[in-house]
Formats: sequence, structure tokens, C-alpha cells
Amino acid sequence: MKPINSFILFLFITFTSFAQTEPFFKNYDWELKPKYTIESSDKDMIAIKDKVITEFIFEDQNLIEYYLEHKVLWLNSDDRIEEYAKVYLPVANEASQVVINVRIIKKTGEIIVLDKSRILRSEDDETGRDFNYFSFDDIEKGSIIEYYYVAKRRPKFQGAIVDIESDYDKQTVEFDLYAPSNLSFSFKSFNLEATVKKNESFKEKTHWKFSAKDIKAVRKEEKAPYTAAIGFIMYKLHENTTNNAIIDSYNNVAQNLFDFYYSTYSELEKKLIHKFAKNFKFDDEFNDENKARIIDLYIKENIFISENDSENLTNVLKTKTANETGIIKLYIALFEKFDVTHEMVLTTNRLLLKFDKDFEATNFLQEFLFYFPASKKYLSPSKFGTRFGFPPPYFMNNFGLFITGYDINGKRKAFSEVKFIEGISASLSSDEMFIEVKFNTEDLTKNKIALERKLNGYYAMNLHPFMNLIQPKRINEVIDQYFVQNSDKNAKVLKREFINKDPSLFGVKPFVVKFDIDSKYFVEKKGDKYLFKLGDLIGPQMEMQQEKKRILPLEAEFNRSYYRTIKIHIPEGYQISNLEDITIKNSYATKEKELFIFDSYYTLEGNVLTVTADEHYRETFVAPEIFEAYRTVINSAADFNKVTLILEPK
Repeated sequence: MKPINSFILFLFITFTSFAQTEPFFKNYDWELKPKYTIESSDKDMIAIKDKVITEFIFEDQNLIEYYLEHKVLWLNSDDRIEEYAKVYLPVANEASQVVINVRIIKKTGEIIVLDKSRILRSEDDETGRDFNYFSFDDIEKGSIIEYYYVAKRRPKFQGAIVDIESDYDKQTVEFDLYAPSNLSFSFKSFNLEATVKKNESFKEKTHWKFSAKDIKAVRKEEKAPYTAAIGFIMYKLHENTTNNAIIDSYNNVAQNLFDFYYSTYSELEKKLIHKFAKNFKFDDEFNDENKARIIDLYIKENIFISENDSENLTNVLKTKTANETGIIKLYIALFEKFDVTHEMVLTTNRLLLKFDKDFEATNFLQEFLFYFPASKKYLSPSKFGTRFGFPPPYFMNNFGLFITGYDINGKRKAFSEVKFIEGISASLSSDEMFIEVKFNTEDLTKNKIALERKLNGYYAMNLHPFMNLIQPKRINEVIDQYFVQNSDKNAKVLKREFINKDPSLFGVKPFVVKFDIDSKYFVEKKGDKYLFKLGDLIGPQMEMQQEKKRILPLEAEFNRSYYRTIKIHIPEGYQISNLEDITIKNSYATKEKELFIFDSYYTLEGNVLTVTADEHYRETFVAPEIFEAYRTVINSAADFNKVTLILEPK
């Protein structure tokens, strides 16, 4: 991250004289006559070798890194061949391309070494950055592609990841790290039993090594946090033993960030902030939550965020455009202007990488949030589709680095602490349905349906904050598609009503829609009986399949609740013969609380049948050992969705 200044390292390193040795890659090469073997296999791909070597070394009193990646891949399917038709390299220019070697080994044993002219350069359309790649042509099934490259780069000493497991088998996996004897590194294995070990017999420089054989593929599973759940290694430079300096602890990071974002404002900035602040009219009784909610809404409706825009606060206030850094500065300026107590939080997307509370590395400092201690709520400054109190859900239920600061003796001192970011309770993200069904007395295949739908929290966030952005002539069309046509695309809407439509009410009051509908979809005549598709009233439901034993955990977006009440007026002279089909109940609970439940039941008073179907998910992380219980609850809703009531004459 930009404000985390790598210059800290060089302040701590003492450039004493010590013997330098040749970088490792000078003596590295592939086998001139390789004897790679694959036993008969139906696998689509196998890595015969997956090797990474990195070395931190001083050159001209500058710390640099040489990074080598060596892969030998046996490809045995058209899909895999297409996947590896182009291999992209993390080297941006010719100066960093120390070594690049590429070859194909055919099933016959013929070796074809690719010419350097096959290494091409392209530009990323989104970032504008150059990258290099090489392409393979006419690879046959059963062929082997082999490549290794060495890149000279700025050292990634604050945190780096080496992938160990993948979605294909690996025969041999190796990782080596070399460094001058005065630099000590920290390592941690994630989702692995094996660890990195120090090679005590290596004397020329410090050497750490990881080695494993026969790493089995980890298959991808539905709603699994695949990248975060498979095995990998993380490492970082921990200490310069020459002067016992700890390198880039979170305390240093916090101070850097605090100094960068909470800087003293120039006179021009003060004037522009004062002018911008006139857009806000706060009553005296407004608390921090009220102020933060209004500030968040105004910024997201009036400031355009783009990666290519400015981070300079003056430019942001003048042009009303900003990049992520600029928008964070604007929030902070307004929070300080209106005395809103807050803390800066840095975390990860837990689907990609869970924040580890014990291993300090900048890999975990990826996503910004603001935390408001008085309300215990969060906001995401740069994610336009979110609003106060409901940041991206994959940033929640995760650890994060909380940063705050105070003036001490005239100096601004930052403090940091790793804490858990509590997810939002299921009751605050709910979808409530109230449905009343009447049959046409002259034609029982027709229904009049009154539908009321209340959306709260994350269920309202895709629509409620943006109601004022929908063109007035299209609003009915959009709302009908969202709430009605997912069940009956041919339904005739007779009346619709919106309650709490104002986007400023998101997170304060539920977004409510009411419909009166004519429908011919839910009833089908069979002889003297009528089949009423009760389950279809709640709309399509997800059904989870799992043919093999679950290996990976499941990560849901957020805790959530569904409340459904359906009142059915049974036609005169008819009765329902299969009421027992309505009753479905499945749940899973620990000693502490009920985590997941689906519960549908009914009452019958005269000719009025009232069906209730409540569903709750109060935990986002589902371990493999309780996955089947979770799946049973999820699929209960799908089972309810299939319930068809049989109306027959009395």
C-alpha cells in the first residue's frame, strides 16, 4: 500500500561490510537431458515440478530481490492446453528479465526450446501496465511445458505469498529463500502441516527451505473461499540482527498511515473543506452515527471515484473526482471537521485471504474501512455500492488492524490493535414477505394476490440506495422485474406502492413495496382437482448439490433471515388434501445458539390457511464437518419451493 513506505527498512538496516556471494541463479539451470515421467493417469494436468527460489541481496548498498519460478507441467486435456497457451510473467521491463527459458517436451521425447523472440509484450487495458508473456503453439495432449525465469525486482520484504496447493496434483513442490546473514525472516504455513525450516548447515548466507512431495489437487467446491482455504506459505522480513531492529511492525505501519492521512491542512485546503462542509446541515442532537451516515451518502452521490483520478485533497474538493486515497482523505477531513469519532481499519476480503491475527504482514492490509466506536458500525469509503453500516460483507466476520491516533505533547501518535470485525446480525439483513391469495370464484385457475415485501440491510442494498438513480419512466418496470416477475413473468400488476423510498432511509427503515396482482400461473386444473403451486410464491430457491464428501469450508456473504407469511383463502366447497406437505423443519444448533434453521408450518381457521416459513442463517463460516447440516437447511427452502397443494371438492 502506498503510504506504507518501504524506506523504513533502509533506515533500520546497517550497511556493515560482510562477504557477498554470487546470487543463486548464477549456478541454476534446468536439466539438459530431462527424464520426467508420468505414470498412466487420467488427470488433466500434473505439475512434475513447482519450484520458487527468492534471494534478498545487497547490490551497491541497496537491497534487491532475485525471484525465480520454475515449473514443469504435464498437460493432458484440451482445456489445460488452452489455459497454458499463454504464460504471463511478472516482469515489466527488459531490465528485470534476468533469465527466461522456455521449452516443450513432446511425448516422443523431442525437446523444442522456444526462441526468445516468442516472448511478447502487452498492456493491461485496465491498469495500463506492461507485462510480458510467451505463447505455446501446437501442444499435444501428454506433452510437457517447462519454463523458468528470474526477475530482479524491488524486494517484497513486508509480506509475500507462495502458493503450495492448487486444483491439480504436484509431484514436487519446493521453496527456498536466501538472505544475508544479518536479515532474519518469519514464515507461516496456512492450511498446511509442513512448515519452512532453516538450513543450519548452510554457512555462506542464510537459507530457509520448504519441500513436499505428492501434493494432491484440491477441488473447487460451491461457495468455498478457495484461494483462502488451500495451502500456501507467507513470509516477511522480521529483523535486522546487526542492530536488532524489528522491520515494519504494525505499529510502524499505523504511524505511517496516520501521518499520511491525518496530515496538517494547508490554508487553501482549510478553505475548500469549509466550503464543502456547507453541504451538510446537522441538528444539534445529531450523534456520530447520524453525521457519518449523511456524510457517506452525500460523498457517494456526489463524488466520482476512479483509479486514475487524484489523491490530492485540493483537487478532489475542486473537481469532485478522486481515487481511493483521495476519497479516504475527504472522509477524514469531514469527520475531523464535524468531530466524528472514528478509527481507520485495514483488512482483507476473507474469500481471498483471511486476516491472520498473529502474523504481521502487509498482505493483510488490503481494504479500508472506517469504524465508529459509539455505534459499533462500519463504512467502506471507496465501495460505491455500499452505505454506512453495511460495508462489503466479505470484509466483515474477519480480523482487521484498527488504527487511531492522539496528540501527545504536540505530536500525533498512532496506536494500532488487531481486533475482530463483527458481522451484522441476521435480523438486520432480512427479507420479509406477506402474501394474501384469493381465488377467482368463476375460474379457480386465476388468483388475486396481495404482496408486501420488506427488505432490510444487505437485502435492500442493491436497490434502496439507488432508487433516485432509476429513470422515473422505468421505475415500475425495474421494480416489477425484481419483485414480481421472478415468480410469474406474465403477472398483471394492478397496483403498486413504495414505502420508505428515499435512499437516505437505507439502514434506518426497511424498503417496502406493495403489489396487487392478477395471476394465472399458480393454479393448474386436473380433473375435478386444482393444483396450487404454493412454493412458487416465494420465488426460486437455491438447491445445493454435493456428490462427494465436503473438503473445504463454505463462506456465506452475510448472516440473514427470511420471514414469509402466506394467507390463502380456500374456495368455497373445496379442501386441501395434503396439508402435511407444508410442514418442513430442519436446523442445526450448538450449545450456545441455533445457527441455521428452516421452519415451515400452518394454521387453518375456517377456510383461511396461514402458512409461515421462517429461515435463519446466523453464521457465515460453515466448517466441512457441519456442511451437511447447513446444506439440509438450505435445501429445505428448495423443498418448500416445490410444494404444490391439492384442492379437491369436499
